[in-house]
Amino acid sequence: MAYLLGVVLFALAILISVSLHEAGHMITAKAFGMKVTKYFVGFGPTLWSFKRGETEYGVKGVPLGGFCKIVGMTPQDDDVEPGDEKRVMWRYPVWKRTIVMSAGSITHFALALVTLWILAISAGLPNPNFPSTEEQVRQEPAVVALSDCVVPENAARACASGDAASPAAQAQLRDGDRITSLNGQPIENYGQLLTALRGLQPGSAATIGYVRDGQPAETRATLARTERPPLDDPDGAVGPVAALGVGLIPSTPTRVTYGPVGAFGATADFTGEMAVGTVQALQRIPQKVPALWHAITGGERDVDTPISVVGASRLGGEAVENNAWLVFFMLFVSLNFFIGVFNLLPLLPLDGGHIAIAWFERARSWLFARLRRPDPGRVDYLKLMPFTYAVILIGGVFTLLTITADVVNPITLFSR
Repeated sequence: MAYLLGVVLFALAILISVSLHEAGHMITAKAFGMKVTKYFVGFGPTLWSFKRGETEYGVKGVPLGGFCKIVGMTPQDDDVEPGDEKRVMWRYPVWKRTIVMSAGSITHFALALVTLWILAISAGLPNPNFPSTEEQVRQEPAVVALSDCVVPENAARACASGDAASPAAQAQLRDGDRITSLNGQPIENYGQLLTALRGLQPGSAATIGYVRDGQPAETRATLARTERPPLDDPDGAVGPVAALGVGLIPSTPTRVTYGPVGAFGATADFTGEMAVGTVQALQRIPQKVPALWHAITGGERDVDTPISVVGASRLGGEAVENNAWLVFFMLFVSLNFFIGVFNLLPLLPLDGGHIAIAWFERARSWLFARLRRPDPGRVDYLKLMPFTYAVILIGGVFTLLTITADVVNPITLFSR
């Protein structure tokens, strides 16, 4: 029940975000005097509507987004009523059109930033000093968190029947114990623990020195068997190694909370990192298409593959089911930021495509004026329709791939 509630809540949050996106277009267009005739949440048949002034507001039957109708977005639009010629969008200065067309993405960015700021002063944001590289992790003190089992293959998955129990748990170790030696060999950090374990045989007994609550102690464990690549070659061939059934508890907290003023700087820093990550994710999209197809046809789902609204909603459901509300809201932040950036790509029919054309027209007019040549006028959108249809087709196929993968082989954050 909690899972379904989370799915519905996240889907509703996405619908509200997209509706606010369209409201951003509408509000800025009206503020500049452009004529907006329709603002609807959803698509398809109209369920309910009312008209106030010159704009019809309402709800449609398919809750998959929303739209607003601004009269005369292009010179080729033929829905201009007599007397509205001066209010069509394409006649307005380029800076005003840019504000109107970017208002949707700005709304997504605002939602993400406000949510991040609230998280920064409440639940906290990821600690920028948290160890992120393999080398930093290995330099951490060997303070351990016990695993429920030892997965025999080189895979990240939930425990299954038949998996070996954690040797550390059977040896009465506890979360937070700091391992100081293994078979008499001093252990100063987590990397040395991994190296020492690689020198032992699966199934062999090991004497473990540890410190708990400041008191040194010793225990013995029979090591389990798993498979891992060499420590110095993560992409190398996997082989059998000894396993203690522990992970690392980093010495630095994973999150940091801030005061109301400090949260602004932390939000800005995190947003900068998110911007870099979003650009990198967009660059990886073409190479992830084969991975999506591999997941659809029965292969393992790569956690780095794109997800659709369906996949995001499923992850939101998992977060609520596991009472991980921070994950829920961070998903909301990430999705809004991604949509905001994606929508500004200079491709029709995206808002960024309209912005790019507006500035191209402005630059071309400026250049022709300097060359003392007649102004070439507006871009003919009809000539761009084949390219626009190609973008829509590619986007539709990609969306279908992601939705299918999210249905038949979804990414999961928690074992269910």
